Amino acid sequence: MTRSQSAISRSPIALQLALAMLVLLAVALAGCSRANGKNANNDGENQPVAIPVEVAGPLVGDMEAVYTGTAAITADRTVIVMPKVRGEVRAVLAEEGDRVKAGQVLAQLDGDLLRLEAAQAEANLRKLEREYERTVELQKRGLVSVTAFDSLKYELDMARATYDLARLQLSYTALRSPIDGVVVARSPVMRVGNTVTPIGGVIESADSAMFVVSNFDSLVLNVNVPEGELPKLRAGQPAQLVADAVPGRRFDARIGLITPRVDPETGTFPVKIEIDDPDQFLRPGMFARVSIVYQRKADALKIPRSALLETDGPPAVFVVVDGKAEQREVELGLLNGSYVEVLTGLGPQDQIVVIGQAGLKNGTTVKIVNTEQAQAPAAG
Repeated sequence: MTRSQSAISRSPIALQLALAMLVLLAVALAGCSRANGKNANNDGENQPVAIPVEVAGPLVGDMEAVYTGTAAITADRTVIVMPKVRGEVRAVLAEEGDRVKAGQVLAQLDGDLLRLEAAQAEANLRKLEREYERTVELQKRGLVSVTAFDSLKYELDMARATYDLARLQLSYTALRSPIDGVVVARSPVMRVGNTVTPIGGVIESADSAMFVVSNFDSLVLNVNVPEGELPKLRAGQPAQLVADAVPGRRFDARIGLITPRVDPETGTFPVKIEIDDPDQFLRPGMFARVSIVYQRKADALKIPRSALLETDGPPAVFVVVDGKAEQREVELGLLNGSYVEVLTGLGPQDQIVVIGQAGLKNGTTVKIVNTEQAQAPAAG
């Protein structure tokens, strides 16, 4: 045992005095701490922190309900040109990008064999025609039986059909465009010296076509619309279209055809949008967005959609009343882009929180930072 420890053990009074001083010191420190905390709380109650928000008044004006969709532009009149007879390519008379007329020759095949067959059929036809003329005279004088006369007539009809068929086959050596339009594709097989052959059956893809011709006067947008929108749309409804490839321009359009059949797998139905593009800025393959107006309402009360609270309950917004946030449930109507119509729950003079509402609660003190816009609602 050290000397100091021995002294303390021999002096219990000194030990008690030391402990008492420590307790008094702790009490004093606790009192100071409580005093400081009370002052801080009083200051917070007297001067609550205001949450900065931006507000806007409801707009009063026309409201449109619009359906929007995106798809690739296509030419409603697009044809695939294929050879109908076998032959060697003698000339290619059209290239991609060329404008052609209906009936214009795009390429020429040799057709030598078909030309000879047509000449042979023509010679046989002329022979039978002369023979038929002589037989008619003999038949009038009763020198030819009815059976022989009818048999010759059938042979003549067959020879005429054979000649017409040979001429038709020969005409197929000229590959012609069936419509006015633009050559949008030409097969690399379509070259002078190559032999091309008809493809049997139905052509399902333009990849095997010798030429593809599209009429740019009949551009359409085929949109698959959800089945819930079917009662809202009808043929002839106006629409507008924009394409990223043609910035700054809007194109008038209309619903040309609504297919009433709903695809059970996707729950959509096809709608054909006819596009007005007299200056031909658009091209098949461009992606475009179409807006179809299916309902209009005048003097509607509308607010930015961004003002709506992201909650699982009914639609609601915060409004500023006497410097505090107040949550209001609202009944919504038409939707149009960034705006939504409010049927009940708001008035034209209300100040709706449009920025900063995420951190608000009922009764939260707020500070409006865009005072110019908060003074009065706009009309539009």
